[in-house]
Amino acid sequence: MTQVPAPAAGGSGAQGANPVRGGKLGAAAVNQASLWNVANLLTMIRLVLVPGFVLLLLGNGGYDPAWRSFAWAAFAIAMITDLFDGHLARTYNLVTDFGKIADPIADKAIMGAALICLSWLGDLPWWVTGVILGRELGITLLRFWVIRYGVIPASRGGKMKTLAQGTAVGMYVLALTGPLATLRFWVMAVAVVLTVVTGLDYVKQAIVLRRRGRAEERAEAAGAADAASAPEAAK
Repeated sequence: MTQVPAPAAGGSGAQGANPVRGGKLGAAAVNQASLWNVANLLTMIRLVLVPGFVLLLLGNGGYDPAWRSFAWAAFAIAMITDLFDGHLARTYNLVTDFGKIADPIADKAIMGAALICLSWLGDLPWWVTGVILGRELGITLLRFWVIRYGVIPASRGGKMKTLAQGTAVGMYVLALTGPLATLRFWVMAVAVVLTVVTGLDYVKQAIVLRRRGRAEERAEAAGAADAASAPEAAK
């Protein structure tokens, strides 16, 4: 153990130094705990599952029912963790910068990988994949476009869209035949409709938010100009 120098052992300088060292260690521990929390670990699991899911889905030519079942299990785990990580982060104050960035990336990565692989295998038309991925990319760019004016909240329709997409894609990952294959077609049709409708709603919200923000900026600028001209008028 490192000994404390005698002159500083009973002085106020030592008392001031030790808390600083302990404070740094405490801050580091808090930062580490805030990063390696359960919500972020679930997000990391989803990211790790993406390449594994692709390998399973394309395994043995991509049409083996057993491999497709394993791929479905990986996809289901990813979807379930998606339901819980955000809720845990908000409920238990586990929100971190890493989570804000990694969570949407993980969501889009697993869904995008599934759609592209299914279209590449010929199970899903490419235009469906283009509509869904184009919508996700467009909404992401839209959020950046209006970020200075505010945040576009997730709507109930958006949550229904996510549920419909996850259910439909999961059904396509499985090697279904007969009535179930017909059912998955209609579930995917509902998912595509919700994708387009909610996308248009986000566009509307973004336009309203930007107009409101620009109007507030003009009002503040006018107020500042009036305040600056008032002393000149009083002279």
